[in-house]
Amino acid sequence: MDLRQLRYFLTVVEEANFTRAAERLHLAQPGISAQIRRLERELGQQLLERSGRGVRVTEAGAAVLPYARAALEAAEGVRQTAGEFAGLLRGRVRVGVVSGVAAVSGTAAEGLDVAGVLADFHDAHPRVDIHLTENTSERMLAALRDGELDLALLGLADEKPPPGTAAVCVLDHPLAAAVSPDDPLAAVAPRPVPLDALRERSLICLPHGTGIRGALERACAAAGFRPRVAFEAAAPPLLARLAARGLGVAVLPDVPAETAGALGLRTVPLDAPGCGAVSP
Repeated sequence: MDLRQLRYFLTVVEEANFTRAAERLHLAQPGISAQIRRLERELGQQLLERSGRGVRVTEAGAAVLPYARAALEAAEGVRQTAGEFAGLLRGRVRVGVVSGVAAVSGTAAEGLDVAGVLADFHDAHPRVDIHLTENTSERMLAALRDGELDLALLGLADEKPPPGTAAVCVLDHPLAAAVSPDDPLAAVAPRPVPLDALRERSLICLPHGTGIRGALERACAAAGFRPRVAFEAAAPPLLARLAARGLGVAVLPDVPAETAGALGLRTVPLDAPGCGAVSP
C-alpha cells in the first residue's frame, strides 16, 4: 500500500461518492476506483460498499479509517518539519464555521471577518493549504473530536465545551426576539420580555445542532414549554427577512437598534436563564 491509496480511500469516505472524490482530487474516477480495489486486495478486506445510491464504508473500512488518517497526518508532519528547516511553514489547516457566521453579530468589525482573517493568514503563510467548510455547531464538534477539523467557529449552548475540546469565546451576545414593527412585542422594546411571552408564538430560528437553537430549547425547557418553531433556516439574514414580513418571532443574538431598524425589525431582549449569552 502507499499513501496515495490511503488518500484516495479517505477522500471517497469523506465525499461518500467516487465522482465527487475524483473532482476534489482532480483525477479520473476509474483510476481512483482501481487504486482502492488494489488496496482492498492487498488488505484482504472490502473497505467500501458500492451501490447506485452512493458509497458506504464497511465495518472493516471504519476500523481502518483512523489509521489511514493518522498515516497521512504523519506524512504531512514529515513534510512540515522538513519545510521548517527551509524557513517555510507548510501544511494544511481545516477550518469550520457556522453558516452565515458574519451576519450573526450584524457587523464584521466585531471580530467575525472570517474572510479577512483567512486572507491575512494565507498572505503570511502561502504554503499552508486552508480548507474551509460550513456546517452546524453539533456536527463540527463531532468533526473536531474525530480529527476531521483543526478548529471551528461555532455556537455553544452550554457554558463549558464538550470533553476533548477547548474553547475561546469570540462573541458573547444575549438572545433577543426580532419582530416586525407592527408586532405587539415591538411596543415593549427596549425593555426585556419573559421567555413565556413566546410560548404561543410561531418562532423563526436556526436549525437543530446550532448554538442558538440549543440555547433556545434549553431555556424553553426550563420555562416548562417546547418552542413552536414554524420556520428554520441556516442563514440569519433569511430569518430576519421572514420576521420583518410578520411571519413570526425570530430568535437571534441581540443587535443594535439601528442595525435592526435597517432590516425592518424591532428587537426585544429575552429575560430568561439560558438566553443570556451565545457564542456564534
